[in-house]
Amino acid sequence: MFIGEYQHSLDTKGRVIIPSKFRDELGDVFVMTKGLDNCLFVYPMEEWNILQNKLKTLPLTKKDARAFVRFFFSGATECQLDKQGRILVPSNLRKHSDITKEVVIIGVSNRLELWDRERWDEYNTDADLNYESIAEKMVELGI
Repeated sequence: MFIGEYQHSLDTKGRVIIPSKFRDELGDVFVMTKGLDNCLFVYPMEEWNILQNKLKTLPLTKKDARAFVRFFFSGATECQLDKQGRILVPSNLRKHSDITKEVVIIGVSNRLELWDRERWDEYNTDADLNYESIAEKMVELGI
């Protein structure tokens, strides 16, 4: 399980260090793709395969389903850590997430999310986003 928040910088070649705490759980090969809220999602292969299988069951006849699958898979790329524990963030994914220099890497249960630091700070201070109101809505979902 991925938990925690870490701050790193993108180097001049577009690489970022993945915290050592996450490396073993990611495995040798993993997948990075466009995430929601303009972040990037990073999945271990096992989790990616589970998600991929679920997405395969979406009806091809539904426009929203086709659009989401296109969005999700078109940005996907297999990644490997280099000897220093870094991954290359492809330019199309850096553009999607507005990541230019400062990167926040957060653990979100079965995946990592990579955020531009300014965007992450904005997300956390958004007037509509406060912990108490989110918690109240989780009750409606049975959590």
